[in-house]
Amino acid sequence: MKSRLLPRLRRDMGRNWGLYLLALPMVLFYLIFCYGPIYGQIIAFKDFSPGLGIWGSPWVGFQHFVDFFNSRTCWELIRNTLMINLYGLVFGLPAPIIFALLLNEVKNSAFKRTIQTVSYLPYFISLVVACGMILEFTRQDGVVNDLIALFGGKRVSFMLDPDWFWPIYTITDIWQGLGWGSIIYIAAITNIDQGLYEAATIDGAGRWRKMWHITLPGIRETIAIVYIMKIGQMMSLGFEKIILLYNGMTYETADVISTYIYRMGLMQMNYSYSSAVGLFNSVINLVLLVVANKVSKRLFETSMW
Repeated sequence: MKSRLLPRLRRDMGRNWGLYLLALPMVLFYLIFCYGPIYGQIIAFKDFSPGLGIWGSPWVGFQHFVDFFNSRTCWELIRNTLMINLYGLVFGLPAPIIFALLLNEVKNSAFKRTIQTVSYLPYFISLVVACGMILEFTRQDGVVNDLIALFGGKRVSFMLDPDWFWPIYTITDIWQGLGWGSIIYIAAITNIDQGLYEAATIDGAGRWRKMWHITLPGIRETIAIVYIMKIGQMMSLGFEKIILLYNGMTYETADVISTYIYRMGLMQMNYSYSSAVGLFNSVINLVLLVVANKVSKRLFETSMW
């Protein structure tokens, strides 16, 4: 088998050398920055010391994992990570789908382009600037509280109340990613056979029936793939936005696994312990990804593999 495969690969590389050359930077990127660091995960099972090196450091087995599960904050971190991602799955995932469906119904092309452009803008705002805007708008004398007071409500210290952290994080995430996230669905909608809409119009179907029976089934596979990828990231959450928004008053609902790894690994230099927590996080994500793929394959007959 090998003797046949190698000559075929050489011939293909000779014919399509330009495509292989284009792919080379991305392949090198993944090899160096994604697969290369896997070797370093071994320190999760060692009491790592930079002076001794990876192999010179003593083995401790699963001690760091046991310490994490016995820690006071373990289940609080897992709960916060899962709940913030669950909020994003329930409210954030449908938002760009609905937005794409509504945009598809707009017939005025100039108005449609304007709306699309405006919706993309928050995605390109620097995260530091975006978080600064969020903190400014939600402070007690900010715009949001001014509107609440205008309608007779009581001013709320949003960013000092732990109960408000999950909703604010989710709403601002939707605001930032709504337009950008809708691109993939808009592209999928444009690939739907227009003859189906014409046939439905002849049969007397209105806009709602066309959307329900043609547009949504037409983008079902795209929705399923995005759903699988989202489930596979249920235990992952970027620490940058959390760090920029949280404070000592909101730790109980804002502190997640990624921020904990950042503090333990980079600030306290407990490299082995933070690597063990990160490895646990990655394994759970892998399990969730496999399960989500199987569920999608069974329910929607669509999967990533």
